Amino acid sequence: MLGLGTLAKKVFGTPNDRKVKSTRKLVACINELEPEFEALDDDGLKRKTEELAARAQNGESLDDLLPEAFANCREAARRALGLRAFDVQLVGGIFLHQGNIAEMKTGEGKTLVATFPAYLNALTGKGVHIVTVNDYLARRDAEWMGKVYGALGMTTGVIYSMQPEDEKRAAYRADITYGTNNELGFDYLRDNMKSNLEDMAQRGHYFAIVDEVDSILIDEARTPLIISGPSQDRSELYQSVDAVIPEVIEEHYKLDEKTRNVTFTDEGNEFIEERLHQAGLLPEDQSLYDPESTTIVHHATQALRAHKLFRKDKDYIVRNGEVVLIDEHTGRMMPGRRLSEGLHQAIEAKEGVAIQPENVTLASVTFQNYFRLYEKLSGMTGTAMTEAEEFGQIYGLGVVEVPTNRPVARVDEHDKVYRTGREKYEAIVASIREAHEREQPVLVGTTSIEKSEMLSELLRKEKIPHNVLNARHHEQEAKIVAEAGRLGAVTIATNMAGRGTDIQLGGNVDLKVMEALAADPDAKPEDLRTRIEAEHADEKQKVLEAGGLFVLATERHESRRIDNQLRGRSGRQGDAGRSAFFLSLEDDLMRIFGSDRLDKVLSRLGMQEGEAIVHPWVNKSLEKAQAKVEGRNFDIRKQLLKFDDVMNDQRKAIFGQRREIMEAEDLSEIAQDMRHQVIDDLVDAHIPPKSYHDQWDVEGLRRTAAEALNVDAPVPRWAEEEGVDDEDIRDRLCDLADEYMAAKAVQFGADNMRNIEKQVLLQTIDGKWREHLLKLEHLRSVVGFRGYAQRDPLNEYKTESFTLFESMLNSLREDVTQKLAQIRPLSEDEQAELMRQFMEQSQQMQAAAKPAGVDGPAPLVEGFDETRPETWGNPGRNEPCPCGSGKKFKHCHGQL
Repeated sequence: MLGLGTLAKKVFGTPNDRKVKSTRKLVACINELEPEFEALDDDGLKRKTEELAARAQNGESLDDLLPEAFANCREAARRALGLRAFDVQLVGGIFLHQGNIAEMKTGEGKTLVATFPAYLNALTGKGVHIVTVNDYLARRDAEWMGKVYGALGMTTGVIYSMQPEDEKRAAYRADITYGTNNELGFDYLRDNMKSNLEDMAQRGHYFAIVDEVDSILIDEARTPLIISGPSQDRSELYQSVDAVIPEVIEEHYKLDEKTRNVTFTDEGNEFIEERLHQAGLLPEDQSLYDPESTTIVHHATQALRAHKLFRKDKDYIVRNGEVVLIDEHTGRMMPGRRLSEGLHQAIEAKEGVAIQPENVTLASVTFQNYFRLYEKLSGMTGTAMTEAEEFGQIYGLGVVEVPTNRPVARVDEHDKVYRTGREKYEAIVASIREAHEREQPVLVGTTSIEKSEMLSELLRKEKIPHNVLNARHHEQEAKIVAEAGRLGAVTIATNMAGRGTDIQLGGNVDLKVMEALAADPDAKPEDLRTRIEAEHADEKQKVLEAGGLFVLATERHESRRIDNQLRGRSGRQGDAGRSAFFLSLEDDLMRIFGSDRLDKVLSRLGMQEGEAIVHPWVNKSLEKAQAKVEGRNFDIRKQLLKFDDVMNDQRKAIFGQRREIMEAEDLSEIAQDMRHQVIDDLVDAHIPPKSYHDQWDVEGLRRTAAEALNVDAPVPRWAEEEGVDDEDIRDRLCDLADEYMAAKAVQFGADNMRNIEKQVLLQTIDGKWREHLLKLEHLRSVVGFRGYAQRDPLNEYKTESFTLFESMLNSLREDVTQKLAQIRPLSEDEQAELMRQFMEQSQQMQAAAKPAGVDGPAPLVEGFDETRPETWGNPGRNEPCPCGSGKKFKHCHGQL
């Protein structure tokens, strides 16, 4: 008996089927145009691009241009790469252009799919960003697909870390720009720290296509990008606190693996307090609960987290005396990425390596908020359906499953559950040996470096040849992945997410050709390729007869999506293959999420040693556990985003203001508005509204006006005049300050004054924003405790952060007004005096450094006289000032 839902799906099709069906007309239209575009010569394709671009920029909609643009792009790809896009690839391209996530299985050619919407949207002239997960893929895809764009008359750029500034600006000016999510986000932050518009790299956020979209927009979304600067060095404190932690026993702390949190118990607090007193880190008369102890408590908590939550070779590795983090989702090293709030320093102290100083945040943004800057966003991946709700809620992205070009022939076996880890690994080794003897290639998925190396050791004992792919062997990644489909190959991989290289049955032809050429440079490439392709076809056939690629997973991941990514490595393009998950009740997921009941059931069933339970119900219950974890992680990310949204509104306001300042030719009006606002605040503070004359603090107003505006206003005399009210005093102060600043502009010269105003405004905004970010960090770390007082932490954060933002803007106005009021050109006498002091100091330094028996220093220029600046030539701004003061020239006689 069919359920109503199942019956309706049979009659009407699923919503996904209907979306795919809706693209048929467009695909048919593109196919009809194919002969017309095949008839064009190479220049004809480029001329077509010029025609389409002109039509797009004259207001014709991209949807109307889509069939012609896709037909042109398909023909260019066929000529440039020898690849003719399948209809399903056009379908994927259409969904990307519409601002969706296209879920396409591994090996369906996502890299080529992206060229269609990228080309179409680049016709607007606004630039398209294609986002990849690492620099290698960004460079590879830009070089590979750049041939297609080149054939269409478009330019391609690639951005990468440590790239020269002028090269980076040129890459962003290209029609299509490839880059990593990290580099794009950091460039956005760097641009908003620049002082001149022409130094900015990015030219806007029009359209982005995100490859491996689930990895970038979900897995990495919890970690904000932070640009930071060094603060004071506290290495000794970290080392001293770290020395105490090994003495901590289980009763002293409470570990929650579900939430990845660890806290001291009451006994632990007493123990730590006593040890800190003994170590002299906490004064005898001070307890951990005193407000003054906040810093030491923070250090002790971070040291506890470093020891109990972070495991070497799983969460990080130590390489060249440095703690390098490992991405939990992809198993990749993340050099340069550091944990914040002193946690990275605590891990460095634990591992006994050099402790890098803590940093202060200069600018930060989350991936969620960076990618929401784009007018249009789309993405592609092999696994997105399980996170469709999150993509919809946070990014407004729909997820569409694009059908495969050929039906999937992979066999997915039911999970095998063993009672202990030992039994599980024995079964895994036996299964690998059996497949290896059949010469079936095996890809073994593990969840950590530690487990991959342990399994590697077991295989070594069994004399089974194999390759290991994890963060330690990152460099050989592409080669190991490319070879994983060869006859009898065994490959152990830590997290296969976003590897970007296909596992082809029989191995990778291109790689074999490159190796053969390296071994015999005199051989003809064409002959080599013909021979290798024939050998490859033969080997591929043998692999298919052996059953195709066997994906063997040693554990379930917290997310179904990561498991599906691993499974998806087998059965590409309709190839044969199989997948199986081997689990035990000692696995993290099973242990943390309710294996007690299952253990009792298995005991009751009287399972024998080495026997596994295999049943669809087990798969169902595991998927429910995974769905629970995914739901909880989604809630955490959603909550984090709500807090970050508060800061994001403020970030947009500040970055927008900075841009306006950089674009403006004349900022005198903004400076005047700020000055008048400061005067309003001063008058309100000293002359309360509707107050009597005897309640006015006229002397206080005169004094603060002198400090803030650098003018001596006769406020007491004004106040004595008959009929004068607070408005009159306000107007007179404004006039006096405006006259003073106008005279200053004449002194400096109009152009110089405009430049000074711009630099003072930008420097003050940057300084204030840095201080504000630090305050928000502190507020964020304590606001959670408001929940104990039955108050919503988010609302409290919104209210207080808005108050802090207002206060920042007020102090910004005051600082800018005061700095502009006090700036002045140096008189000739002052310049001469500064030069003289500098020359004296310079000569003293030279005399101190001069070896015995050497004559005095030669004059800097002919006719040099330290007391006469006109004889000094042209000293560099960073050189010692010729007057001998010992200061740099720019801080002495060269002061602006």
